[in-house]
Amino acid sequence: MKKVFAILSILAIFNFGSTLKVAAQNAPAKAQVTATTDSAAVTDSTQVTEAPPAVAEEGGMHKGLKQKFIEGGAGWMAPIAFCLIVGLALCIERIMYLSLSATNTKKLLTSIEEEWEKGGVNAALEVCRNTRGPVASIFYQGLSRYDEGIDVVEKSVASYGGVQLGLLEKNLTWISLFITISPSLGFLGTVIGMIQAFDKIQQVGDISATVVAGGMKVALLTTVFGLIVAMILQVFFNYILTLIEGMTNDMEDSSISLLDIIVKQSKK
Repeated sequence: MKKVFAILSILAIFNFGSTLKVAAQNAPAKAQVTATTDSAAVTDSTQVTEAPPAVAEEGGMHKGLKQKFIEGGAGWMAPIAFCLIVGLALCIERIMYLSLSATNTKKLLTSIEEEWEKGGVNAALEVCRNTRGPVASIFYQGLSRYDEGIDVVEKSVASYGGVQLGLLEKNLTWISLFITISPSLGFLGTVIGMIQAFDKIQQVGDISATVVAGGMKVALLTTVFGLIVAMILQVFFNYILTLIEGMTNDMEDSSISLLDIIVKQSKK
């Protein structure tokens, strides 16, 4: 949960920073309007013409992105937006799942060994049952086969470790698909926009900036937004892979420690 709160805090900081930026941009505009009002040399028509720029700046970057998104065309921007929304939803779900699945393995191993000393393997199983996370589940599967021998315990831990790894990597293929398909949709919009531009040139019979501007705008905007979506999802994807890699190493290391505890207890 600490990692989730950290991410939310970072997002809040960025949002607060953008708000300050907009406020800083609006301050000079307000000062200019005040100075214009106090000056006797400026006419009412001048005040009217200076008011709209201050209103135009209020939207900031969000308004500019929204405007460019609309200019790109709903037919091409809607699939890219779908990739972003669904991809982010899957990323957030994985981050929350992995954060909740994290376990203090050193504390868990210490508790298992202490309870085993007091009440045997059943007490150790109870500790694993009351602890959440894939590591505790792997330990439970191994300890439940303690009577069958250390070799069976080792195979059980290895097999169930693969099952837990598959659960950790759930939905990663879909996130990877959205990372790949979003720039592809952008490039497809680019190709279609270029075709439309050349069709207009052919119809008019002359190369003019006004003729090809519409097609070129669609071509460039779809590519830009597709690449932006891919980069955003790629950052989250790599962060998720880092979490999974850390948990996998933790599972392997703690499984070896568990086998050492079992061997130690079996000799008593």
